[in-house]
Amino acid sequence: MHIAVVGLTHKTAPVDVREQLSIPEPQLQTAIAHLLAYPHIKEVAILSTCNRLEIYFVATSLDAGVREVVQFLSEHSKISLQALRPHLFTLLRQDAGLHLMRVASGLDSLVLGEGQILAQVKTMQQNSQKFKGVGRILDRLLKQALTAGKRVRTETSIGTGAVSISSAAVELAQLKVAERAICGQGSGCLSDHRICILGAGKMSRLVVKHMIAKGGTQITVVNRSRERADKLAEEFKDSADIQVALLDEMMRHVGEADLVFAGTFAEEPLLDRAKLEMHWAGDVVRLGGDRQIMLFDISVPRNIHADVNDLEFIQAFNVDDLKEVVSKNQAQRRQMAMEAQGILDAECAAFDVWWHSLETVPTINSLREKVETIRTQELEKALSRLGSEFADKKHQEIIEALTRGIVNKILHDPMTQLRAPQDDDQRQQAMTTLRMLFNLEEAKAS
Repeated sequence: MHIAVVGLTHKTAPVDVREQLSIPEPQLQTAIAHLLAYPHIKEVAILSTCNRLEIYFVATSLDAGVREVVQFLSEHSKISLQALRPHLFTLLRQDAGLHLMRVASGLDSLVLGEGQILAQVKTMQQNSQKFKGVGRILDRLLKQALTAGKRVRTETSIGTGAVSISSAAVELAQLKVAERAICGQGSGCLSDHRICILGAGKMSRLVVKHMIAKGGTQITVVNRSRERADKLAEEFKDSADIQVALLDEMMRHVGEADLVFAGTFAEEPLLDRAKLEMHWAGDVVRLGGDRQIMLFDISVPRNIHADVNDLEFIQAFNVDDLKEVVSKNQAQRRQMAMEAQGILDAECAAFDVWWHSLETVPTINSLREKVETIRTQELEKALSRLGSEFADKKHQEIIEALTRGIVNKILHDPMTQLRAPQDDDQRQQAMTTLRMLFNLEEAKAS
């Protein structure tokens, strides 16, 4: 069995490519089943966020497994293999495990040290278990990665003041508002701007949190369900008077806003050029001139179509535009990332020890089976000789426990030594010696 990961991230592909490969949660079960139907893929876990789509898998053949995953990605995205390959990366064996631990620790995020990604890896593990994607190997790797991520966040300073995609979007908005104020176009204070937020999920909640922290208080949350939007407004009622509206009122509130943030799970754009033009037909004069609406799309797939930039009264940004803000804090956080490397090395080593110990499983199973066969045969002989005096259930249970206890104590030391950390040559020599001494006929598979 071999471990690998194939995927693409903000480092290898622009948002218009990433959104085509995005796998929303409702599609995960089908995607996992599709991947497991390939002949060489035995376990699979899928991580799909706004900045990455990564497929971790266990395969009987690395080359064949990679080909099957790439084929799946091409079919899912409807992008030809030729067009897709330049955006993909592939990591094998230990490199795949280390990459997952870096991801869980926030060291591979657009925003270095991002805290949200650890929860997303946890969700990946839960969904993979729920949809029967992971077995013994990937489940262990995912747990080890979660342990690594938690240790990095608690034992280093990487999480101190870490920003998320949402807070980076708010910071970008503040930057653009300030730039316009310098040009004499409005106030540079967020408190003077009307803010509309589409969606009431985790990302929108963070937008509200960071917007209030930076002085923005004229906030309207537009959501599909009123209950969730009301809950969000209630959470921040002491800091701002947040208005709530449903999606059928979206266009009115977008038109009244100066800044619009979109962070929903919609698979199709909520806003595009045609919709904006249709809503504001005959009213473009009011929105023209110095008046502009700034749209910030922090979703993948995008909630706002790229064609809105064709409108003179619209200035739109997506997650790839956040690099302007994120680059400011990267240098100081790289030193923090170096602190985490020792933790990742230790967790990778722990997984490698467990991984290599699987080689000993067939030998250990063979030894146990042989000794257990001897024990049961000799026990039956002994019980038949003892006669009726020891035929009752209580006596038989005591003798059974006695023989099991002796066997387990005899096997304990050789099994412990066989599982202990050691290099490949030592492990192979130990298994060869054990098989020879006990004349074992080892099972073909673990």
